[in-house]
Parts: sequence; C-alpha cells; structure tokens
Amino acid sequence: MARTMTSDARKRDTREKIELGGLIVKAGLRYEKRALLLGALVELSRRLKSDEGERARLTAVGAQAFGDDSE
Repeated sequence: MARTMTSDARKRDTREKIELGGLIVKAGLRYEKRALLLGALVELSRRLKSDEGERARLTAVGAQAFGDDSE
C-alpha cells in the first residue's frame, strides 16, 4: 500500500511539472535559456511578496491569456 501511495504522489508531481512547463510554452518562452526563466521567476516571486497590485495585474493578464486560445 505504501508503494501505491508513493507511486500516486510521484504521478501527481510529474503531472504538475508537465503543466507548469506548458505555461512556459504558452507564454512564448519555450526557447529562452533556463537561467533567464529561473531569474524571471525568482524576481516575480520577490515582487509578488511586496506588491498585491502587481499580483492582481498579472492575474488579469494570465486570465486573458488563458481565454485566448487562438495563440
């Protein structure tokens, strides 16, 4: 039973990572260097901790991008 739980947890983790990678592709950043992507995400994390307005603005941008399936 423990083996099944571990396997299920690994599957969920893998699925989450695949979905997160899909966001990079959807954002048009597939061919950017990994260091740039990580740097951008670290910087974003810092900004979100200190600026709720930025969080709301970027949430709206993301929601619009999800709604636009033509890209």
